[in-house]
Amino acid sequence: MDPLTAIAAAGVALVVKGALEATGQEAGRSGWTGGARLIARIRERFRGDGDAQAALERVTDTPDDETGRQDLERMLTAHMLRDRDFESDIRQIVDEAVVAGRGGPQVSAALIKNAQVFNEKVEIKGDWNVS
Repeated sequence: MDPLTAIAAAGVALVVKGALEATGQEAGRSGWTGGARLIARIRERFRGDGDAQAALERVTDTPDDETGRQDLERMLTAHMLRDRDFESDIRQIVDEAVVAGRGGPQVSAALIKNAQVFNEKVEIKGDWNVS
């Protein structure tokens, strides 16, 4: 996964976390409180782009929607490619979440669950069975 895509994936996971915290489902589980700030920054950047705004609203309204998460990740990546200041802001907020998370996980596997990961070639030697 390239660095920009990784930042976008982490950003989406943090948007989900922020949305869950806003509804009280994850409140108090971490010391990081940047979810609302992240959502506000993304909302500000997406202003005027109806598709991007819809993707953000879909995820904040329904954090469990995997298709919505993928759409938001694509929109976030596209906007970061177009606006390096926006990319820098998102990277900084994600980095803050990582620093805050040193005491415990901030982005759980349950939030990311179906993220695409691209690995190098895998070679297997010897006898093995797949069932």
